[in-house]
Amino acid sequence: MMIEQLYTGCLAQGAYYIESEGEAAVIDPLRETAPYLKKADRNGAHIKYVFETHFHADFVSGHIDLAKKTGAVIVYGPNAQTSFEAHHARNGELFALGKITIKALHTPGHTPESTTYLLIDENGNNHAIFTGDTLFIGDVGRPDLAIKGNLTEQDLAGMLYDSLHTQIMPLEDNVIVYPAHGAGSACGKNMSKETTDTLGNQKRFNYALRAQSKDDFVKAVLDGLTKAPAYFAENARLNKEGYDAIDDVMERGAHALSPDEFEDAVNETGALVLDVRDAAEFAESFIPNSINIGLHGQFAPWVGALIPDLKQPIALVTPVGLEEETVLRLARVGYDHSIGYLAGGFAAWPKAGKEVDRIDSVSAEDFADQYTQGTVVDVRRPDEFAIEHVEGAKNVPLDSLNDHMAAIDKNRPVFIHCAGGYRSMVAASILKARGFDNLINVEGGMGTIKKTSVAISSTHSDHPAERF
Repeated sequence: MMIEQLYTGCLAQGAYYIESEGEAAVIDPLRETAPYLKKADRNGAHIKYVFETHFHADFVSGHIDLAKKTGAVIVYGPNAQTSFEAHHARNGELFALGKITIKALHTPGHTPESTTYLLIDENGNNHAIFTGDTLFIGDVGRPDLAIKGNLTEQDLAGMLYDSLHTQIMPLEDNVIVYPAHGAGSACGKNMSKETTDTLGNQKRFNYALRAQSKDDFVKAVLDGLTKAPAYFAENARLNKEGYDAIDDVMERGAHALSPDEFEDAVNETGALVLDVRDAAEFAESFIPNSINIGLHGQFAPWVGALIPDLKQPIALVTPVGLEEETVLRLARVGYDHSIGYLAGGFAAWPKAGKEVDRIDSVSAEDFADQYTQGTVVDVRRPDEFAIEHVEGAKNVPLDSLNDHMAAIDKNRPVFIHCAGGYRSMVAASILKARGFDNLINVEGGMGTIKKTSVAISSTHSDHPAERF
């Protein structure tokens, strides 16, 4: 028996490859099929099943493409209605895989169709559970993403409590927990950086499993939930109804364009120019009106939060050698309409005599001398802002920037910062494209600002800051 977790950091997502006696199963695969196909081919195994724990909202799964390429059966739990051929497992249904067995445990709560898969080893012992978004390490799945009709988030939270207490907690303490996500995912609020644990440890230390009653559980799970990213609903729809083949998406998007071809394509299609270079490099010189979302940060989630239309044509500026990776990482969250990339990277643009723009940056020390002369915009999350912030700063969280841009005064210098510099450059690029010319990015963000003489407050101090 072989179990391998394939963890993707930028999505904080865990897919699983399981193999026994030449038969394999994949649980919650990412959209690219190559990693799973290569593993099976290398081991001389046949992928028999693709198990889906639920309709994922934070990424587009590879279930459809993987099934087409291997002949595998797509398996969902009860209540999952799909537009493609799939097997809808009964609660308790068993699936033979070599010498092991996979048992479907219907665990509604995160979504109505959510299902946990219990792996029973060749000796008949319960070995591991693949919990999807039902149970995380340190947390449980948020119950507010699948509200329909008369079904409320309180109803779903109650279902989740019942699922955990009837299907999962009665299992042995030595059963291994393999969740679909870890820290950094928006599918929960208190996830650990660890990506696996024993069920016994979770019974002892997971706040949700320690709740004394269903009412206590519902209150604890619903407390402090932030707004779900805008792209979640569309990703869930794609996972339910289907999508373009990943090979077609890659062929369409991984297409080199000369500077003249790039410019013409943007003008003809109305494409958004997305520059994925690091923030410092982008600030020095970029194509006017382009948006910077760095590939080396939480790239895909921020694309999903800030580009509302998944059908938006996108023209890419990437570091040389990372063109295909960028197209793939966009496709993972349903952005399938890349029209090509700038051949030779950004350096080719000024060499061709094309116009460039820049964003001014200052050190934290210079910011300390200048910030009272302008408006300070803090684009961190409200919870980060509450802990400490520059006295008098405006809190405009990055994911709500598009909705609150009009509240920022264009006529004064605008100092933008976040925690370390990634999000502030994203925000600066968006504001610059919308006509804000007097922008100053604060290098190093709050991490360096608090080491200077700048007055720092909290929302509970005598000098509360303005928030939007």
